[in-house]
Amino acid sequence: MNFNEELKELVVYEAGKPIELLVREFGISPEEIIKLGSNENPYGCSPSVIEAIRTNAKMANFYPDDSMFELKERLANKYCLDLKNIIIGSGSDQIIEFCIRAKCNQKSRILMAKTTFAMYEIYARQIGAEIIKTPSHHHDILEFKQMYSEYKPDIVFLCIPNNPLGECLEKSDVFEFISQTHPDTLVIIDGAYQEFAFAKNKNKGIDPKELLTRFENVIYLGTFSKAYGLGGMRIGYGLAPAFIINALNKIRPPFNISILSLFAAIEALKDEDFVQVCIQKTIKEMLRYESFAHQYDISFIPSWGNFITYTFDNKYSSTELSNWLLKKGAIIRDLKSYGINAVRITIGRMEQNNKLFALLKDFFSQK
Repeated sequence: MNFNEELKELVVYEAGKPIELLVREFGISPEEIIKLGSNENPYGCSPSVIEAIRTNAKMANFYPDDSMFELKERLANKYCLDLKNIIIGSGSDQIIEFCIRAKCNQKSRILMAKTTFAMYEIYARQIGAEIIKTPSHHHDILEFKQMYSEYKPDIVFLCIPNNPLGECLEKSDVFEFISQTHPDTLVIIDGAYQEFAFAKNKNKGIDPKELLTRFENVIYLGTFSKAYGLGGMRIGYGLAPAFIINALNKIRPPFNISILSLFAAIEALKDEDFVQVCIQKTIKEMLRYESFAHQYDISFIPSWGNFITYTFDNKYSSTELSNWLLKKGAIIRDLKSYGINAVRITIGRMEQNNKLFALLKDFFSQK
């Protein structure tokens, strides 16, 4: 059977390893496993969200309100926007797919950092678009300007903060770059980790209202999977001028999120205090990872998300470390597939981090 030519060279996205894998392969009890590989919120979601899911579970046989009116209304109030500026997706990555399908074809070019969220490239290659990457692994705004001028891409992806490395452009640099783009270029601001960046330094924060007021060729992507603790519910959103949202809605399938996801996201927006507590705990524990790295002479990338990237050069093998930790019941993310000898570690709860530090000490002492 023949398939689309674009699929031949396409690499399947490598998702973070699940707890069930360690239970099956190593016989480790689920209670003993620490999962710090997928940037989930280790504190879970607000208790009121759990109650909302439990209360509304009896409605699982119904399709959700496809207008998603209440959720959009709460997001509109949060960001001081109109409902017409909002689209809801099954995770923000579904909206990435909408953008590429709406804007691009086999003759299109898409610009991104050398190392960034893998789904940008995967969705782009599915339609045969040309991928343009900056020379640097991280976001270098001068490189973006140079390559934009040279290649005139149809879409530019800016992941702010960047996953999987953690660095984050200044808002002023982002806005200056957008101001120099052509009105027909769609600039996608992936703000999956913006809540963490904004809490650490407001100069890193992107205000969607200001973004949409100043520019018409942009879309801001947000998610409930990180700070809000709803990774398992798969729900994200896009904020953009109405004409962009109208185009994306022509691609969006009906009922693209579940009814329980809808209730969960609505309830999550009612408890911003819970989210802020989680963020502050994460920032506090991040300092321990930085201190640990200094203590053991490990290089790291200063992070503006809820994770940290340790880089090893030739000192250690990221794959060897990751596989060794798996057998000990600890899941982190090996970045070898990105061409980097590094690991990405989600900032967990204090007790999870204590366990990982002990394991890392044990591994490093053997080398």
